Amino acid sequence: MSTEHKPGAGWGMAVSATLHCLTGCAIGEVLGMVIGTALGWGTLATVVLAIALAFVFGYALTMRGVLRAGVGFRRALRVALAADTVSIAVMEIVDNAVIVGVPGAMDAGLADWLFWGALAFSLAVAFVLTVPVNKWLIGRGSGHAVMHEYHH
Repeated sequence: MSTEHKPGAGWGMAVSATLHCLTGCAIGEVLGMVIGTALGWGTLATVVLAIALAFVFGYALTMRGVLRAGVGFRRALRVALAADTVSIAVMEIVDNAVIVGVPGAMDAGLADWLFWGALAFSLAVAFVLTVPVNKWLIGRGSGHAVMHEYHH
């Protein structure tokens, strides 16, 4: 039985991968929540927009780095999908479940501390719960592990 440790499967790499994911998710999530709230949209429409933008920004940030490594657009997109889909999905499920679950958060206005506090809290909870998922994925050679060949 092998006791070999896969490189990069530690908690530090999982935290790093999750921070990367959180950056793209947070940009999209915050933008979606701000747009939906500012336009007076309902909870469902606002959450759908926030999730869509979280995926767009999450994939875009990954693709930016892969494209800089000289990879073509189609391959970079495939790498981003393989590296980020599960992580973003988990983060968005947790994040949106938390923010929708905070009483009054989705009805709060942009000038209300409850809106911003609930949003920050939901992203923090999503981060904490996504780190172990990324550790497991990286340990299996999935998720952000597929990005290693493109890092300089």
